[in-house]
Amino acid sequence: MRLHRPAGPAPLSLVSMVDVLMIMLVFFMVTSTFLNLDMLPMAGRADADAAPPAAATAAAPLVLRLGADGRVSLRGRVLDGPALAAELAARAASDPLAEVAVLPSAHARTEALVGLMDAAAAAGIVRLRVLRVEAAP
Repeated sequence: MRLHRPAGPAPLSLVSMVDVLMIMLVFFMVTSTFLNLDMLPMAGRADADAAPPAAATAAAPLVLRLGADGRVSLRGRVLDGPALAAELAARAASDPLAEVAVLPSAHARTEALVGLMDAAAAAGIVRLRVLRVEAAP
């Protein structure tokens, strides 16, 4: 008895491959984390100089940006040593558990970051976080 084989390749079923890809997609969506960039102030906004609401200042962390040149800025305003110390001392006096977040530039020197952390500790800040935002490749 002779078997007849088709001349072309056998049809490939993509159903199982789609199932595997769907499971992988759901797995990576569930296990991934997302960075909330809404908490970072925007530098070029028109209302950047406007004072934030009183309710937001009590709970919101003080976000200090450390530039590549070592200058510290708060809401787009560059702070020198005495102004930075006064701002940190005022925040620590108003709320003993005030939170300060430092957002250093990728090219900021470690010496400048340590100096900023020392200034915060000298002002009485006990909750200090250093944030690192990674750029997309």
